[in-house]
Amino acid sequence: MEAFPADSITNVLAISGSLRAHSSNTEVLRACALLAPANISVRIFDGLASLPHFNPDLDGEGAIAPEPVEHLRAEIRSADALLISSPEYAHGVPGSLKNALDWLVSTPEMVFKPIGVLNTSPRSVHAYASLVETLRTMSTEIIRDASPLVSLTRSMVDAKAIAANPEIAERLVSVLAALSLAGARYRERVAELAPANLSPNPSGSSTVKSRSP
Repeated sequence: MEAFPADSITNVLAISGSLRAHSSNTEVLRACALLAPANISVRIFDGLASLPHFNPDLDGEGAIAPEPVEHLRAEIRSADALLISSPEYAHGVPGSLKNALDWLVSTPEMVFKPIGVLNTSPRSVHAYASLVETLRTMSTEIIRDASPLVSLTRSMVDAKAIAANPEIAERLVSVLAALSLAGARYRERVAELAPANLSPNPSGSSTVKSRSP
């Protein structure tokens, strides 16, 4: 198990791809929050349902994005790392999650951002692969050690039950340790590039553009 960086706090934004109140994907993220040590903060993003359908006309040059979109982007900016857990619907990523990612494609918040992707079902291979591919195209860094399969049993009905399982708890703590290390590297990278502005490009690589005066 990797050690947590000393004397630093890592802010992790956790995003569930399910809108169900007690989805296993949401509960596993809540379990991470319960298991997080003092030097890591796990916040659950709860604004997925309020995002409007992606429309480039609302986000063009000179336009002001809808308030829920600005809130999402602000949450991403303030995070050192992301942790995503998503179900699979019809062999794909749920529309609500893909919609959120679409709002982030043309802005720099996701560039170089370390991300862990949790999979709570061994049968959900299609959505997992699709989600990882989308995130890589957005110039993020997928953290392999923070992206395990976490198979939940029917008895693990909520975050407390998940956190109480020693094997699962150990795996989730390892996920947090990997994100903490990656988050520290991310902060260093951003500090080195400041005051440059990170911008993704359609090929999936990253460019650095100076901020306009």
